[in-house]
Amino acid sequence: MRATLAILMVIVGFALQAVSYFFLAAPWGIPSSPVYSNPRVPFAPTLFILGVMLVFLAAVVYELLPDRQAQ
Repeated sequence: MRATLAILMVIVGFALQAVSYFFLAAPWGIPSSPVYSNPRVPFAPTLFILGVMLVFLAAVVYELLPDRQAQ
């Protein structure tokens, strides 16, 4: 259970990082254009940081959740 949850958190965190950077904040277009340096979504860096936090919190979740008792 804890391994599944930790792996799921890592996958969601990496996906959130990729989506928030490549599709929402990456500068696409001609460098001389005024919209080149402006992200499409103003809170895209916040989503990226949330993704990084999810990846690091996966280790905390893995360590703090109890393991199943062997019978």
